[in-house]
Amino acid sequence: MTDASALLSAFDSQARPAEWTFPEPGAVVHQDGPVFRVTWPRRRGFVAGPPALGVSGAELDELIARQRDFFTARDQAVEWKTWSHDTPADLPERLMAAGFESEGRETVLVGLAEHMAASVELDGITVREATEEADFHRLAATATEVFGRDHDWLVERLVEKKDDPDVVAVVAEVDGLVVSSSRIEFVTGTEFAGLWGGGTLPRWRGKGVYRALVAYRARLAVQRGFRYLQVDATEDSRPILERLGFVAVTTTTGYAWNP
Repeated sequence: MTDASALLSAFDSQARPAEWTFPEPGAVVHQDGPVFRVTWPRRRGFVAGPPALGVSGAELDELIARQRDFFTARDQAVEWKTWSHDTPADLPERLMAAGFESEGRETVLVGLAEHMAASVELDGITVREATEEADFHRLAATATEVFGRDHDWLVERLVEKKDDPDVVAVVAEVDGLVVSSSRIEFVTGTEFAGLWGGGTLPRWRGKGVYRALVAYRARLAVQRGFRYLQVDATEDSRPILERLGFVAVTTTTGYAWNP
């Protein structure tokens, strides 16, 4: 199944609600009307809801204000995740009017894991799973260089998830240098696995590294019986993913409130 509407339907019914239906250990979920807010002791919060919120106008403004005020009282940042096919269509504008700031738009792509799993031959580059804290530090340093923003938070997350089989870090390296870093997160209770990261150092681009990391993670998904791979992609990686067979199904934008 590679029809965009069918893939989007699977994404909406499985991957999206997993955040509050199957919360991570340590997460607390509260429902406020049609939205769910997820809190952690040390991470910023998360708010999202179904494709059709069913509220609008002043009622929607009040809903937004309640979430903002809840996290302000906790002195904690929060991301409200939106998707372009959702209703009401003016949710983003109302979030910004309430003081939330856009963190940029990405394209949601979905593909079939079995279609992405073919091996990729690389010359002198090793692809392997990262399992030790030293690996996580090198992985985060590469991500910081590639994406131009600090990724030290990733070390803490990977250390925390070190013994969690649903989170696997995968790197490409040359003579001990991590030239590309990535991870796959298997979404409990669904057929979806999310691909994250995948940033490659400039001088190692164009050599098939990104494609090899996708293929390695796709094989992990197939081995575990997961059907779909999902990526929130930048405009840099979107064309590569589409050439591999991923299908763009919608766009997503996170809006952040930082008290």
